[in-house]
Amino acid sequence: MTKQAANWSPYDNNGGSCVAIAGADYCVIAADTRMSTGYSILSRDYSKICKLADKSLMASSGFQADVKALQKFLAARHLTYQHQHNKQMSCPAMAQLLSNTLYYKRFFPYYSFNVLGGLDNEGKGCVYTYDAVGSYERVGYGCQGSGSTLIMPFLDNQLKSPSPLLLPAQDAVTPLSESEAVDLVKTCFASATERDIYTGDRLEIVILNADGIHRQYMELRKD
Repeated sequence: MTKQAANWSPYDNNGGSCVAIAGADYCVIAADTRMSTGYSILSRDYSKICKLADKSLMASSGFQADVKALQKFLAARHLTYQHQHNKQMSCPAMAQLLSNTLYYKRFFPYYSFNVLGGLDNEGKGCVYTYDAVGSYERVGYGCQGSGSTLIMPFLDNQLKSPSPLLLPAQDAVTPLSESEAVDLVKTCFASATERDIYTGDRLEIVILNADGIHRQYMELRKD
């Protein structure tokens, strides 16, 4: 009798979708709260959005155990930074730290797909999108997760970000007002939930602007 190797993997994909939109003086980050494995729902109220600093928020989909480990590591590095520099890390600095952290683990990666959003040193909205091994780009809007193939074409159609190859370089921030961006995010998730079984239950929207952080929620389909 031939021995069969156990089909075990150190990774899982817990699904879910994340979206971030940068505006002239705000950043909107949103994610659904469903956490699944296969055809089972593990939780209907799991937040995928993490506050890394006063002006930096991260939304992550993928393997949530790796996401938790990544958040814990970034929190420790940020605490060290605060002790050494006596200030909070800026969003562009946090973006570079996240890239370095993911790249450092490239041979056994954190199976997490992140979008980082916040305000830069000038108070402008900024969004950074990542792959699992730390390659990142500053964009006007970004999307990750199981519903990203449904949401991204819609965002491209509505927001039409200028090509990063254009010279002189054009600003990537979206022309929408804050309330319009929130409405657009709600529409994205309402439509993605219809087709993606891993996205649903509830939408958490976090708005970051000069006044601080505000949260909104919207119910999604539960089936």
